[in-house]
Amino acid sequence: MFNGGMATTSTEIELPDVEPAAFLALLKAPEGPTIACDVRGGLWGVCPETLGDLTGLPLQARLFDEPQLASLCLENIDKNTADAITAEGFTDIDLDTLVAVLERDTLGIREVRLFNAVVRWAEAECQRQQLQATPDNKRAVLGQALALIRFPLMTIEEFAAGPAQSGILVDREVVSLFLHFTVNPKPRVEFIDRPRCCLRGKECSINRFQQVESRWGYSGTSDRIRFSVNKRIFVVGFGLYGSIHGPTDYQVNIQIIHTDSNTVLGQNDTGFSCDGSASTFRVMFKEPVEMLPNVNYTACATLKGPDSHYGTKGLRKVTHESPTTGAKTCFTFCYAAGNNNGTSVEDGQIPEVIFYT
Repeated sequence: MFNGGMATTSTEIELPDVEPAAFLALLKAPEGPTIACDVRGGLWGVCPETLGDLTGLPLQARLFDEPQLASLCLENIDKNTADAITAEGFTDIDLDTLVAVLERDTLGIREVRLFNAVVRWAEAECQRQQLQATPDNKRAVLGQALALIRFPLMTIEEFAAGPAQSGILVDREVVSLFLHFTVNPKPRVEFIDRPRCCLRGKECSINRFQQVESRWGYSGTSDRIRFSVNKRIFVVGFGLYGSIHGPTDYQVNIQIIHTDSNTVLGQNDTGFSCDGSASTFRVMFKEPVEMLPNVNYTACATLKGPDSHYGTKGLRKVTHESPTTGAKTCFTFCYAAGNNNGTSVEDGQIPEVIFYT
């Protein structure tokens, strides 16, 4: 920019795609190849697909005594968690940086994927320490990091297929977690069961029906409706209709399915109590479920309980407008073919989607 035949003649140069903290670090830092890595943190939000590994940046920022840059890097990891944990350099970070990442409540990733990444890190750390990558050695090198994996947030299927068979958990931990998944009241476990909240801003909801009627029956078939959104959001639950016979408890399984691949992205076996009114009642997932723009998803709810209210005069398109920013989130609903207990765009259950943007 400043040298050679194409050097600029301008006295003022605008750098629109660099965060101030990142550029300040560039000005302060000693010359060397690590400078470029630090500045990448400020550029991540512009072109994450080309910048590769981000996870080593918090450590480098700490070494440069730049807490603001370290915070910026960790926030970018929150927004791009899947890319960060699958990046080649993830296994090269030190234990302190791994702990700093795992401690965050704001990671946008399913816990089983986080566990798989941590196992990869442990295998690499065993190699660095010239240890055989046995389950006991992997547990040893992980140290305090293992306790930061929130195993209770996994589904029982995810836990059984991965962590339970890894050998990294001791028998007592495996048994206590299986009991946590299968019995009520749930026993205390040694691992954090608080959902990671990869969400910012205020909780939002939309209702796709304009009128409420009765009655809607249940015989073990799931109520289903397809939908897509125009922007990336995180769904945290549904609003469901309750009983027409007064105060009642329902058992319910809720799911969000990636329609094209039939992959279950999130589910929860839970329940709710209703008061007999025509109101909706909140049923929440264990952790937020990421929805990408213009992708077809299927919302499912399998209820066990008496006949309920249901919605009518359904809308195919519902738009939520933020009262503060004016940003619009547009939902498009479609009929879910197959066994859907009668739920459609026009009538049925699953009136509300509860989400964060």
